[in-house]
Amino acid sequence: MIEEDIPIQLPGEKLRTIMAALALTPGTPVPALDLLDELWGDQPPKTADNSLQSHVARLRRVLTEQTGKQKARHVIRTTRSGYLLDVDPADVDALRFSHAVEAAGRRLNADCELAIKLLADAFSEWRGPALIDTGDGLICRIAYTRLEETRLMGRELFVEAHLRLGRYWQVIPELEQLLTQHPLRERFCEQLMTALYHSGRQADALSAYRRVQHNLDAELGIEPGPGMRRRFRQILHQEGALLRGA
Repeated sequence: MIEEDIPIQLPGEKLRTIMAALALTPGTPVPALDLLDELWGDQPPKTADNSLQSHVARLRRVLTEQTGKQKARHVIRTTRSGYLLDVDPADVDALRFSHAVEAAGRRLNADCELAIKLLADAFSEWRGPALIDTGDGLICRIAYTRLEETRLMGRELFVEAHLRLGRYWQVIPELEQLLTQHPLRERFCEQLMTALYHSGRQADALSAYRRVQHNLDAELGIEPGPGMRRRFRQILHQEGALLRGA
């Protein structure tokens, strides 16, 4: 186990890529062939097998040198199936974040305040783009896409909890920023429309719908989904369900 609060600087993209690939499935071996693909794609050098072993050995040395703990080299184990990162999944921030978002989703209906706290704690650990300075192999690409989607789902849950508590005006700036960054994400639009309407800005809520409707048509050639259309009708006609916060 690597001691807590000891920052590790991994020199070179390949070492960071190996560590990321192993950390995404702690306790489970990653086949050497998968790591070769991650590092070199479909054009590995003739010495790829030996190079991978050398990179893993260097990674172990770096962990040992930077932690000052000889036992740190054993965090990365060689198995018959490949290489394995021997750490508790709770020590991997990406997995911890995903679990927190899932937990918040389960708690949303019962306790909005707890869901907000779980998400706030999770996002306090999000320090920048996921898997930065790693390679663009399949493992890291899939993990990046999954983490980014989880991050956006977390923002949706965070906003939803505030909306259910009636804190409409508080989430408008964040939703406007999120929708600027993700102009095709319909759930953000639905939430912004709700927040604007309940803040006395019906015209702005309808304008937000039309803006995203235009973006969807221009970029994808599609109409908004049923959720957005239903929210538009509720706001346009000031339906009772929306007035009750549904």
